[in-house]
Formats: sequence, C-alpha cells, structure tokens
Amino acid sequence: MDLVAMRILVLGAGAVGGYFGGRLLQAGRDVTFLVRPARAAALADSGLRIKSRFGDVRLPAPATVTVATGRPGTPFDLVVLSCKAYDLESAIASIVPAVGESTSILPLLNGMRHLDRLDRQFGAARVLGGQCVIGSTVDEQGTVIHLNDVHGLSFGERQSAPSERAQAILEEMSGAIFEARISERIVEEMWEKWVLLASLAGATCLMRASIGQIVEAAGGVEFLRALLDECDQVARHAGFAPRESFLERTRSMLTAAGSGQTASMLRDIERNAPVEADHIIGDLIDRSGRRTGRDALAPASPMPLPLLHLVYTHLKAYEARRLRTAQPR
Repeated sequence: MDLVAMRILVLGAGAVGGYFGGRLLQAGRDVTFLVRPARAAALADSGLRIKSRFGDVRLPAPATVTVATGRPGTPFDLVVLSCKAYDLESAIASIVPAVGESTSILPLLNGMRHLDRLDRQFGAARVLGGQCVIGSTVDEQGTVIHLNDVHGLSFGERQSAPSERAQAILEEMSGAIFEARISERIVEEMWEKWVLLASLAGATCLMRASIGQIVEAAGGVEFLRALLDECDQVARHAGFAPRESFLERTRSMLTAAGSGQTASMLRDIERNAPVEADHIIGDLIDRSGRRTGRDALAPASPMPLPLLHLVYTHLKAYEARRLRTAQPR
C-alpha cells in the first residue's frame, strides 16, 4: 500500500466520521466523505466545521460523494465506517463500489455483530477491528462539537500480529489532531468497550438520568454495579473476560457522585431518534446463550440477566412507540 497515495473514504461526516475524517483532512490526507445529498450540499456551502478544545477548524468544501449515486470511483485504500448500526445495511451497499482487492475496511461501530456482517460481505481479511473513544455530536448548524477531552482511535488485525497495512494506516494518521494506535488485542478491547457502553447506555436510558442522578437515588449504586456485573458475565462467557483494571475504572466511572455523564443513546431517545437496541443490548443478550470452544455444540442453558432483559424490553418498547407515532394516521 503506497502511503503517499493512500486514498481514504469516510462513510459519514457526523459526530464520529466528521471529527476523525476532518482531522485527517486537516492534516493534508486524501479524504473523501460518503454522505447523503443534504449533507453533501451543506458541506459544499459551509464546509466541515469542528469545534474542540484541541482547536477549531473549518475545512471548506471537502470532497464528497453521495449515497444516492453510490459510485465513489476507483477502489479506495481505506474505508472508515462511522455509521450507526441501524444504517449498516445501507452503508454496506454504498461502499461496495469503493472496495477493491487491496482495500482495508476499518469499522468504528460499537458491539461486535457488524463484524460478522462485514466479513460475510467483504471477507474477513479485509476487515480490521477498530474502535474510537470520543464524546461528540453535531449541532443544528451541522458543526461537529467535541464534548470532552479524549479523541482516540485504535485498530488492528483481529487474528494476527500487527501487519504492514496496519502500520501504513497508523503512519497515515500520524500528525492528525487525535490519538491513533495499533492494538495487538483489538477484539478484547472492543469487548471491553461494549461492556462499558452497554452498562452506561442501559443504566442512563432505563432511568432517563445521568450517572450522578442514578447514584443519588435509593439503590442506584447497587443497580449500576449489578448491571455492569451482568455485562461482564456475558463477556466472560464469550471468552473475552475484561481486565480487572478495566473493571475497576469502569465501576468508578459508573458510580461517580455528581457525574453528568449519559450515553449518546439516551440523547437519541430524548430527541426521538433511532437507537441501537439490537446491536448494543440485544446482541449481548443473544451471545449469553451461545456455547463456545469445546462446548459449542452442547445445548446452552439460559444465563440469568434480569437487568439486561429489562433494558432491552424498555428500548424495544421505545422503538415500537416511536414507529407507531411516526406512521401517518
């Protein structure tokens, strides 16, 4: 892969794709955004704007192609997926013309189910493991707002040691205003993030409150710890036991008095937007019933996960109500 000529396609120019893709573009990389027509028109008119404690930037008229055309041209070297899980199928259809024999796909979705789908479509050899850590959103004017003081991206081969392509991607990202690194245990790190996110999203969505507000409520700390324990139990069953240092940090974060932290899924609910109920909570529950290793063919006994089931029922009820109220009468 020629580092100088590396062509990068970023699907989406929202809170995640807009931030990391914008920072790469700011650093002089060859970045094209695959976006919907309305977003393409807005970017052409006002540029891609980022507001962050690490520096604001306006990137005039970034290169874009639209989902409507779905023809990004010759294959790209790297395709970065920053969509939500419920848009994965349309995202896959949109990037098919961009994927060639030497294209690497770097998904930044949460959870694990998207890897199975991408592997079926493109082959596991093309699909890296990846995750990002950032708090960001897009305001009504289309500006990407960085909400916290972290902006990290990690990636790596899922079943082998660090590769030449991973090193080339890392070098391409060096110099951009975010932290990038290669991980030799990216799948384990993705599981840890999933445990954290499912706990945070499950708690704040179910209670419609911040971490600090839940902590103040009677039984709040016990509830938060129990929900984390259930998520940890599923990860261990799947063969990806979180590290004790991770669990200690996560327990501390989830029980911090006065914390205003919420999950982006709660913010989605508050604006009556779609949520990733199946990808983040439903799939976690589903994996609790799967046998692994030598026991893969043995019947699985249900794992008691009362809080995760309650969270999932709550989110599916929200989705049903949202769908019903959105239908014309």
